[in-house]
Amino acid sequence: KLFSERLYLSFNRNYGIDVRIARYHNIFGPEGAWNDGKEKAPAAICRKVAMAPDGGEIEIWGDGKQTRSFLYIDECLEGTIRLMRSNWTGPVNIGSDEMVTIDKLAEMVMQIAGKRLSIKHIPGPLGVRGRNSDNRLIEKKLNWRPTQPLIEGLKKTYNWIEEQVKNNLK
Repeated sequence: KLFSERLYLSFNRNYGIDVRIARYHNIFGPEGAWNDGKEKAPAAICRKVAMAPDGGEIEIWGDGKQTRSFLYIDECLEGTIRLMRSNWTGPVNIGSDEMVTIDKLAEMVMQIAGKRLSIKHIPGPLGVRGRNSDNRLIEKKLNWRPTQPLIEGLKKTYNWIEEQVKNNLK
């Protein structure tokens, strides 16, 4: 990724080609991957909650204390459009700085679904312990930052995934 960024910037310097570089952080939303092993944590948790009966159990890799930030697709598009319309060439993060634990993410989805579920922590890939988007540069250069709380994007995503689950069970 970094090599590609440097390549694009060299084409900008050497040939005058306009470039914009966005570093996207955990984008999610309806119409995304939700059941093929390539989905982000919000979609995977939405699917697990939608499939579980009230009072049931869902599985989460690790201890649930790993932290991430997730950005709803509409916010990502807004940030991307603003970047493309700007004259800023250098890389900027397009992500949310609202960090949550994976357990908290699951609790939010359960709240949306109106279900009481238990969480079973199982071994599995964890990635880094914590990751968050540093949005200071995009705020400074584009005078923009995401404004939608995570819960709002989760509501839309859960409703869409719940419908997919129902359609696939027919």
